[in-house]
Amino acid sequence: MRIQPFLSRRDLLARTGAGFGMLALADLLASEAPAQAAGNPDRTTHPFAVRAPHHTPRAKRCIFLYMPGGPSHIDLFDPKPRVARENGQPLPFEKPRLERTKTGNLLASPWKFSKHGQSGIEVSELLPQIASQCDDLCIIRSLVADNINHSGAALQMNTGEQAFSRPSLGSWLVYGLGTENQNLPGFVVVSPAAVFQGAQLWSSSFLPSAYQGTLVRDLKNPIANLQDPLANPERQRAKLDLLGKLNALHKQERASDSQLDARIASFELAFRMQREAPEAFDIARESSQTQQLYGIGQPVTDLFGRQCLLARRLVERGVRFVQLFDAPVNNAWDHHSGLRENLPQRCAAVDQPIAALLMDLKARGLLEDTLVLWGGEFGRTPTAEGSNGREHHPFGFTMWMAGGGVQGGMVHGATDDYGWHAVQDKVHVHDLHATILYLMGFDHEKLTYRYGGRDYRLTDVYGNIVHKILKA
Repeated sequence: MRIQPFLSRRDLLARTGAGFGMLALADLLASEAPAQAAGNPDRTTHPFAVRAPHHTPRAKRCIFLYMPGGPSHIDLFDPKPRVARENGQPLPFEKPRLERTKTGNLLASPWKFSKHGQSGIEVSELLPQIASQCDDLCIIRSLVADNINHSGAALQMNTGEQAFSRPSLGSWLVYGLGTENQNLPGFVVVSPAAVFQGAQLWSSSFLPSAYQGTLVRDLKNPIANLQDPLANPERQRAKLDLLGKLNALHKQERASDSQLDARIASFELAFRMQREAPEAFDIARESSQTQQLYGIGQPVTDLFGRQCLLARRLVERGVRFVQLFDAPVNNAWDHHSGLRENLPQRCAAVDQPIAALLMDLKARGLLEDTLVLWGGEFGRTPTAEGSNGREHHPFGFTMWMAGGGVQGGMVHGATDDYGWHAVQDKVHVHDLHATILYLMGFDHEKLTYRYGGRDYRLTDVYGNIVHKILKA
C-alpha cells in the first residue's frame, strides 16, 4: 500500500512559489498515483478526455471572477437606506459572538445607488459599467459562509472545506467533464500576485494531479518553457516517440503503475501545448477595438482587462474552467481601513473589464452556455472598523452569476434592514456549489471520488440546488 504524504511534491512546488513551466507540469501530473474511479478506466492515460455529465448541462464552461479579501456588499450591490438613516448609531441587536465582529457603530455607504436596466436592479455608483449589464445578472444577496477569517472562508468558497485540503471547484469540474480542447489545460488560474492561501485554492488535492489548476502569473510569459528551443517539432516528436517506447517496455512489468501513466500523458500534453497554447495566450492578436473595450492600455484597467480578455480567449478555445484573481496585491478587497479611498480604486480596476467580458461573450454567442461567477470569500460589516473601514462578514453577503442557464435581471434573497443577516432565501456556499455543478450537468451528490475509505464530494454532505435562479 502506498502511503500518501501530507505534503505532496506538487504542494511543495506550489508553496515554495515555483513556476508551473513545462517540466513542473510533468511533475504535477505524475506526483501522485491515485486510485482509479470506478467506470472511468481512461482517466490516468487520458485525463482530459471529454466525459458525459449526469444530465444535459446548461453551461459548458465556467469563469470565476474571484475578488480576494471580501467585497463590501452594502457598498456595491445591497443598498441599505436604514443604515444611512441611522449612521453612527449602535447596531440595535446583539452581534454574533465571534471575535472579529467587535466593531463600532453603523457606517452608511458613502456612495449612491440607482436602478438600472429593464429589471430596475439597484447597483452602486462605483460599478456603472457592470450595472449596465444588470439585465444579464442574477444578484444573490443572501450568501452565507461559515468562517470569518480569510484562510477558512477562502478555502470553503473554493473547495467546500474550511480547514483541510480538498479538491477545488475547477478540479472537480475537469475531473467530471474533461475538457473540450486536448491541447490546452482544462483548468487555468490567472493571478498576477501571490494569494494568501496560494495553491490550496486551485489544488486537486487527492484527485489525480492532472486536475490541478495551471497557474499563470506573468501574462507576457504565461507558461515557462512553452517554446521548443530547437524549433524542430519533428525531432521533438521523434524523441517523444522513442521515450514512449522505452516507457512502454518499462511498464510491461508495472501494468498498474498509474504514476507512470500520468508521467507519459504529461509529456504528450506538454508537446501539444507547444503548438496551440502560444496562440491561445496571446491577447495581442485581438483587434485594437477589442483591447480598448476591455480597457487594455489604460493604467487603471489594463491588468484586469488583460485577465478578462485572456479568459474569453481560453473558454472560446475549449478550456473548461478559468479562474481570475483580482490580485495586484494580496487580499486586494480586504478594506479594514481606507475604505473611501481603496474601494473605488478596486472597482475602477475591474468594472470596465468585467462589463466588457460579459458583452463580448454575449456578442459571440458564448454567454448562453458560459457560466460567469463574481464574488469573494465573504462580505464586509455594515458597522465601522475604526472610522474608515469594515470588518469581515460571512453572515450575509452578495455574489452574482450570469449566463450558463441562470436567470438574468433578477435579485435572489435578501439580508435584514442592516445588511447583517441573510433572512430570505439563504444560499450557503454548499448550495452555491451544488447549483454550479447542476448547471454544468452534475448531480452534486453523485460526483464523488473514493479516497481514504470514503466517498468525497465538493459539497460534503450538504448542499441544495437553488432552483429559483435557474432559467425555465
